[in-house]
Amino acid sequence: MADQEHRRLGNKIVLIGAGDVGIAYAFALINQGVCDELAIIDIDEKKTAGNVMDLNHGVVWASSPTNVKVGTYDDCEDAAMVIVCAGAAQKPGETRLQLVDKNIKILNSIIGDVMKHNFDGIFLIASNPVDILTYATWKISGLPKERVIGSGTVLDSARFRSMLGDMYDVAPSSIHAYIIGEHGDSELPVLSSSTVGGVSMRKKLEKDPELHGRLEKVFEETRDAAYTIIDAKGSTSFGIGMGLARITRAVLQNQNVVLPVSAYLQGEYGEDDIYIGTPALVNRGGIHRVVELELDDHEAEQMKASAAQLREIKDRFYGPNADQEATK
Repeated sequence: MADQEHRRLGNKIVLIGAGDVGIAYAFALINQGVCDELAIIDIDEKKTAGNVMDLNHGVVWASSPTNVKVGTYDDCEDAAMVIVCAGAAQKPGETRLQLVDKNIKILNSIIGDVMKHNFDGIFLIASNPVDILTYATWKISGLPKERVIGSGTVLDSARFRSMLGDMYDVAPSSIHAYIIGEHGDSELPVLSSSTVGGVSMRKKLEKDPELHGRLEKVFEETRDAAYTIIDAKGSTSFGIGMGLARITRAVLQNQNVVLPVSAYLQGEYGEDDIYIGTPALVNRGGIHRVVELELDDHEAEQMKASAAQLREIKDRFYGPNADQEATK
């Protein structure tokens, strides 16, 4: 009970990693008035101090005040959430999974430092490959699985809804469609349970067989959007920053909302001991439960393949024959 009470008190956020994604997230937090206090930690202390000053000047126009400051790991002790955006960035032509060796070493150091300062809140991981690094955070931290969340496919699903909105000339808020699986090349759209303005996508597909081709093209554009953005501007930032802010708001405001995050599976979709993108109910305790979608046969095979790809990478570090040196 005392542990639950501790996690309910306060809305302090510690952000680790103030690159493009981290600062976009910080900007979204402040604009939306999500937290009371935001402490930012980054190895570039001079730039971080400049960002903190700049953000504080914008607080004047925000809906509610936020105390933004340059943070240290001491701030983790009374933080409600620690958000990790630090790590090597994805380069043009590089897949998210190719980042794993570099970023898992960085993560080990970060999570170790956080836990040394008695952190007892909720981790939200955005660094890539996010599903693998979320699993690693759970292992390194020793926290309960529900208190370690990855950004998962929250951005992919937003992109998909946005592009479907363009296709049907409908506001994305009136479209319910999820991308699940790896946040990466093996992800999949769940068209069988998608709706546009309340109309079942399954029925649309039954009436118009040519729709399959158009939707496949929309999905491919969704899946490859990051590569297009990275090639154009060097990184993705605003979309994921706002997605992270949405997850944070769901936690701090105890919203019991379903979001497509990276969550730990225990039999859902026939998978176990893996973090992967799936709808999950999120509240002040973290992930309250995984929402398992009813997949058609094709989608189920795609999900199985996506999970297998992640498990192969995960087992290199945390399987029975893992190379322990790789995690140091």
